Parts: sequence; structure tokens; C-alpha cells
Amino acid sequence: MEISRIKVGVMGSAGGKMDEDIVARCKALGRAIAEEGCAILTGGCPGLPYYAVIGCKQAGGLTVGVSPALSLAEHVGRYGSPTDHIDVMIYTGAGLMGREITGVRSCDIVLIVGGRSGTLGEFAIAYDEGRLIGVLTGTGGVADHVDDFMPIIKKDTGSRIIYDADPAALVRRCVAAFKESPSEIVEREAAG
Repeated sequence: MEISRIKVGVMGSAGGKMDEDIVARCKALGRAIAEEGCAILTGGCPGLPYYAVIGCKQAGGLTVGVSPALSLAEHVGRYGSPTDHIDVMIYTGAGLMGREITGVRSCDIVLIVGGRSGTLGEFAIAYDEGRLIGVLTGTGGVADHVDDFMPIIKKDTGSRIIYDADPAALVRRCVAAFKESPSEIVEREAAG
């Protein structure tokens, strides 16, 4: 089974204080995703994932949003979420938390940047389902505390976690790891 384009999910802070250095690193993350020939997938929200979408789009990449809304009007009006730079929007109608499962399951690789409770939920889904996870360290929030809670999880799901503070290096390392053993990941999903 061949995957035509690797889908890289970027999950992270949709609100709160956005430090300019972290914003720049998220844009670099998006550019790296495009340069690796991958598609970026986010929750269609504002914040750090959206900055990655901007970087990806500026580098000519394919961008996908998984919206909590039922329609464009609800996406913008109710959720206050952007539409610029998003090539494909999938309207789940599942709300903020409900769309997380669709978003994570649609990705081959999940990258965590910053993050609060929603990102923690996305991380938990990705980990529990054995996804390859990349963590952009030095971005605050959940991303900087994964090592704190991993020892208490004590559950082997087959998930692999790669940490890096450099956005381009993180993407390269994750894509290389995925390409090394995509069949292992597909087999785990089929056994699910």
C-alpha cells in the first residue's frame, strides 16, 4: 500500500499569548512540511497551527482544515476561525472536541506545538492510537511538558515520540521515521 502524500497534523494553541519567536517557528514548521512534499492538516483554527498553515501555503504546500463547524458561516461566525490559506476545509459539525478524533485519525504524523487542554486531548488520541508524534520543544504549554506526564501513562501503544526545538529538523526527522516503517503503522491501525 502506497501513500501518495504524507499528511502532517499540526496541533497546538489556538488562543492565548502568541510569542513572536514561536509564531516564526510555527511558520517555519509549515514551510518545512511543504518542502518535504507533505500536506498540512489542522483543526482549521486560529493560533499556532494557523501560523503553520500560513508558512506551508507560502511555500506552495497543500493545506487542510478540519472544522468543528457545520458550514463556512458557522466556522467563521460561531468559531471565529480563519479560512485564508486553507485549500480544503472539512466541516465535521462535531464541535471543538469532537473534531479532534477526525483530525488526528486523518494524519500520518501529529506535531505538537505549545498547547492547552485541546492539544492535550489531541496528543492523548494520537498516543493512544499509536501515531508517530513530533514535539516542537521550547514552544510552551503541553509541548514542553510531555516528558512530565509520559512516565505516569505507563501504556505501550506503539507510538513513537520525536522531540526537536528546530522546526525543519523536527519535520525531516518525523517524515524519515514515517517513511522507514509506514507499513508498521498501517498494520497497527488495521489491527486497531
